[in-house]
Amino acid sequence: MLGPSAHVDTFTRDNLPPPEVLPDFLLDNFDYPERLNAAVELTDAMVAKGFGDNTALIGNGRRRTYKELSDWTNRLAHAVVEDLKVKPGNRVLIRSANNPAMVACWLAATKAGAVVVNTMPMLRAGELAKIVEKAQITHALCDTRLMDEMVACAKRSSVLTSVVGFDGTSNHDAELDRLALEKPVQFDAVPTGRDDVALLGFTSGTTGDPKATMHFHRDLLIIADGYAREVLGVTPEDIFVGSPPLAFTFGLGGLAIFPLRFGAAATLLETASPPNMIEIIEKYRATVCFTAPTAYRAMMRAMDEGADLSSLRAAVSAGETLPGPVYDEWMAKTGKPMLDGIGATEMLHIFISNRFDDHKPACTGKPVTGYEARLIDAQGAEVPDGTPGRLAVRGPTGCRYLADHRQGSYVKDGWNITGDTFVRDTEGYLHFAARNDDMIVSSGYNIAGPEVEAALLGHDAVVECGVIGVPDDERGHIVEAHVVLAEGIAADDKTVKMLQDHVKATIAPYKYPRSIRFITELPKTQTGKIQRFRLRGEA
Repeated sequence: MLGPSAHVDTFTRDNLPPPEVLPDFLLDNFDYPERLNAAVELTDAMVAKGFGDNTALIGNGRRRTYKELSDWTNRLAHAVVEDLKVKPGNRVLIRSANNPAMVACWLAATKAGAVVVNTMPMLRAGELAKIVEKAQITHALCDTRLMDEMVACAKRSSVLTSVVGFDGTSNHDAELDRLALEKPVQFDAVPTGRDDVALLGFTSGTTGDPKATMHFHRDLLIIADGYAREVLGVTPEDIFVGSPPLAFTFGLGGLAIFPLRFGAAATLLETASPPNMIEIIEKYRATVCFTAPTAYRAMMRAMDEGADLSSLRAAVSAGETLPGPVYDEWMAKTGKPMLDGIGATEMLHIFISNRFDDHKPACTGKPVTGYEARLIDAQGAEVPDGTPGRLAVRGPTGCRYLADHRQGSYVKDGWNITGDTFVRDTEGYLHFAARNDDMIVSSGYNIAGPEVEAALLGHDAVVECGVIGVPDDERGHIVEAHVVLAEGIAADDKTVKMLQDHVKATIAPYKYPRSIRFITELPKTQTGKIQRFRLRGEA
């Protein structure tokens, strides 16, 4: 049963999946009051706990304390309610790169009881329009530098009635900033229910009809009080840095919710390239980093040239599977483990992870406390240890698609079926094999593309690689590797044979790439995931 709601606009609660296709929610470890506003817990409540003078956000050349962030978001919330006329339950889209103003707008809209939809800055009007129509978004807050596509979207929409700009550069010189300037620094936040929808996260892999995942106020705190507390052990002394966009739940958790929940600081970069992250780590002595394995490889090459990453106590890798050679190199250079983890937009954040005191290469680890995992076959039966199976998981968070028939495909018998293939060893550790659609069947053998990638990355000549299956008349499919070579390595037949021989000597010989293509860079998402579907399209 859902608890009380403060939403006047009941669209999201009305469009929750029916009970028979909801996952089981395991909430024994997470007890929150019936009335809960996550944004208040991350700002005003932190000031009340004595963190007012602690640095909360660093970005665009300045620091902001928790007291400053609380005052800023309260002023913005007044403007959102009094001037923009946002009602509790209205959907509010935010369009921005990673910067403090985006975080402030998200918190302000959440305090106002809105359901926030954070979006990527590179989306075009047509893509924004699909999101607006799906979520019936009425208001948009947009960095003024990104207004063109937002305005174009509004012109074609009968739903989106208000588009207001804010200054993402922190000069506070835009319409929303001016509206907020004279507002009080106290705001009576809407007493939302813990079971009110606070966030709609659109899945990063969405093509065609977009999928929106619905997350409650309690969910936003659960991921901090679970994973961030147990696995990361966040303290007020921590300083976070990373590359994932705040528009994705991985980034929102790792670069906003986690630090703010514990009185720590978040550094935000609009362009989070490895060189820019290194600069921030060195300047502010950052302690926790969230990024993908490809970025860590670039950062380690920079370490060879003198980059100082010694302040990092936690290097979290997600978005792509962590190859064993990357883990091994990080351990060799830092003496610290790289924490592999897997999450999903549907689950909100990481639910399986290694620990600081329990880790090993090519291993994703064990479920975070509160979550359960099992591996199943196509019929839903559990597979024995050592056998690849589809990952099914349940816990305190889970999939709730907004008005979407695909809910019944993701949730089966109370379990979330994530689309990943894993192998569990006899000690209960989970090892990623591949996305279900990245398994390559060649001459009857099941070959996991990421395993071949890890073997290739173990060779000094390989900077990056992506492995796919391509059709073959004789074998059904063959393994094809798209490889970015290190500087000075010739892209010739001799190198092809060298890499093929290396793979044969590293893993079972039948898994070696019968085709190798040399490329200058891999196609990736904004979160660093290799877009293998594009490699398949090119092939």
